[in-house]
Amino acid sequence: MSRRIRMAGTLLAASALTMGALTGVASAQGDSGRAAAAKVDNPYSGAKVYVNPDWSAKAAAEPGGSKISNQPTGIWLDRIAAINGTGGAMGLRAHLDQALQQSGGSPTVVQLVVYDLPGRDCAALASNGELGPTEIDKYKTQFIDPIASILSESKYADSNLRIVTTIEIDSLPNLVTNTGSRPTATPECDTMKANGNYVKGVGYALNKLGAIGNVYNYIDAGHHGWIGWDDNFNPSAQVLKEAATAEGSTVDKVAGIIVNTANYSALKENNFTVNDSVNGTTVRQSKWVDWNKYVDELSFAQAFRQELVNVGFPSNIGALIDTSRNGWGGSARPSGPGAKTDVDTYVNGGRYDRRIHIGNWCNQAGAGLGERPKAAPASGIDAYVWMKPPGESDGSSSEIPNDEGKGFDRMCDPTYTGNPRNGNNPSGALANAPLSGHWFSAQFQELLKNAYPAL
Repeated sequence: MSRRIRMAGTLLAASALTMGALTGVASAQGDSGRAAAAKVDNPYSGAKVYVNPDWSAKAAAEPGGSKISNQPTGIWLDRIAAINGTGGAMGLRAHLDQALQQSGGSPTVVQLVVYDLPGRDCAALASNGELGPTEIDKYKTQFIDPIASILSESKYADSNLRIVTTIEIDSLPNLVTNTGSRPTATPECDTMKANGNYVKGVGYALNKLGAIGNVYNYIDAGHHGWIGWDDNFNPSAQVLKEAATAEGSTVDKVAGIIVNTANYSALKENNFTVNDSVNGTTVRQSKWVDWNKYVDELSFAQAFRQELVNVGFPSNIGALIDTSRNGWGGSARPSGPGAKTDVDTYVNGGRYDRRIHIGNWCNQAGAGLGERPKAAPASGIDAYVWMKPPGESDGSSSEIPNDEGKGFDRMCDPTYTGNPRNGNNPSGALANAPLSGHWFSAQFQELLKNAYPAL
């Protein structure tokens, strides 16, 4: 991590993103006497979104980076030490103080990634966490409780801040897809399903954080290339419901879901649909789609949001889509549909997502910045967000000793030829990548070059 660079809150306030028109904001008096906004249906409507000074400084220092350095990005609380700040990076209180300065008295969203479950990321190594599979009590008392305590302070809880918490990415869907007799199962995921600590941990976080009046919880729901198959779709919704009603939580403490977090799935594929066929063969039979019911994140997010309503979540829950790295612009972007020679030629010739396989997730070559953060861009979607800060690595290309609990995953190695989770295909990863969360200049430059919409 680079050393902290202080930036004037007034400068960042001028550049903080304003999203949409203000809707339905009421006021109440908090303990401090400061007016606190009542909860709104969509926290992004009518609000600025906090620009992280740490990320903004790194982006601005890159050639061309000033074009996006004023964009809001997520703050990753990915280990206990991150709460107070590590390696020169700001801690939670410092971010909240900066957000109050940037707000200028207007509603302002602060985006937090709450990410330190015991046995974290049981199907990957690059983002393994610091807590062992059984350390649920440590997760509660040393991670969630301190975060909740800070957010509950009247200075922040009784303010115009709207705290969006994205809860434990890459966790609950693993309990569906990577356990039991499935070819993608891992012993680590079987352990987490058996001990229930993913469900307990997510439920505890939802309950503790959701009790704070200006906190909006969004549960991570994977992405279409993970959950979009028929045998994953409803079971994943059921697991989210189980977690949302665990450890004293209720579905009413869930504002919505977030999809595509730190992933690369295209927002909208315009050149083909799942209902197309070529010479009598459905697109679902193509190697790329592989019987998935969805081909992009927008259609998946809207459908999965509705599935959650069907299993008992409130009808007004929303969805966020991480568009930080799913633009897929540049010279490789198709200008129209592929030839109708066969379904594979048709799909591969027209798809925007240029990954080798949809299961590839680490530092993908050729990726570009996606849609800029925006409130209420489509039905059921609360916002497009950049929850993964562009330029921060997904994992190291080779093993790097560290004290952050992060392992080496071959999916981040450009020489790797794959596993069942990516159809035994090459990883498609960029070379010379640092540890996950560390700045990766070469990737940042690719994201700028391949941005869509173009910068």
